Amino acid sequence: MSSGKSVQESGDESGPETLSAPNLGNDPVEELEETGDVYRATFTPAAAAAIDERQARLQCRMYEQKFPEVDQLVMVNVRQIAEMGAYVHLLEYNNIEGMILLSELSRRRIRSIQKLIRVGRNEVVVVLRVDKEKGYIDLSKRRVSAEDVAKCEEKFNKSKAVHSIMRHVAEKLNWSLEELYEKFGWPLYRKYGHAYEAFKLAIAEPETVFEGLEMPEDVKKELHSNIRRRLTPQPVKIRADIEVTCFGYEGIDAIKTALQAGEACSTEDVPIKVKLVAPPMYVVMTNSLEKSGGIEIMEKAIATIEETIKKQSGHLTVKMKPRVVSATDDLELAQLMARVERENAEVSGDEEESDAEGAVPAPEEADDE
Repeated sequence: MSSGKSVQESGDESGPETLSAPNLGNDPVEELEETGDVYRATFTPAAAAAIDERQARLQCRMYEQKFPEVDQLVMVNVRQIAEMGAYVHLLEYNNIEGMILLSELSRRRIRSIQKLIRVGRNEVVVVLRVDKEKGYIDLSKRRVSAEDVAKCEEKFNKSKAVHSIMRHVAEKLNWSLEELYEKFGWPLYRKYGHAYEAFKLAIAEPETVFEGLEMPEDVKKELHSNIRRRLTPQPVKIRADIEVTCFGYEGIDAIKTALQAGEACSTEDVPIKVKLVAPPMYVVMTNSLEKSGGIEIMEKAIATIEETIKKQSGHLTVKMKPRVVSATDDLELAQLMARVERENAEVSGDEEESDAEGAVPAPEEADDE
């Protein structure tokens, strides 16, 4: 069976469940039907129960508390909109259900609920009431500020990264996800404030982070491997566009000197490179693990170029301030440079042809009579 195809399982009343081929393991299959790139497998009742049990072992909340506290910000996913309000799942608490009453959707008069909240969308809300015995959780969207949204999104993204790593380790080593959290995850939350901060530190100092945790060697190895693979920072590409001109005596030499002075601002972590697009346009580029630090060094380089060129009566204009660029930006720059190169080649060819057409032919030598 090709692992590149998806598998749909039948065997319970809840309908088909999509599984990846490797998750089939050695479970007995009563029937296997192939349709295009999809296999539909019907498992024996015992096998279906075993699959359900494996999936259940990988379900767990992200935090030690089973319920959020009042006034806590949480990330929810909207599941249904009803007359009384919106039913949601609390993503950080293993999808337990909560409700946003209509009166808590907006401070303004509600004209269209669909414009305020939509099924399937994630929303940041604040907890109003929690009934732990009955499992009722009342939430509010209208009491959440823009600052609250940014704060909650940052925390949720960190928690989601930790959860993904923990779940992968639990699945790989056949652990219960909750047991893995109880023994290693939540103790790190208590010690470091957030397990994400512990994981970041563990990239370089695993022994320091895992000290005091009775962690089996296979768990430590798998956890550290996943942390390194998923959390090691990737360099970002930063670029600025500048125009540099100098009509003084030094001319092009003054521009070269100024650009070299800018490149000299490079550090080991932030190497600055300047490339010509087409006079007077240049791009200043670098790769940096830290966005803010990279932009700061690049701004310093541009300031140095400007200071140097002004001493020779030259001028610098920033056309695009330093910013992180995407692969699309890189492609557009490459296309621009290629177009300029073609145009320059065409101009050069036209000049050579013009010179040839306008050349005065050498006089023929007279024949000796």
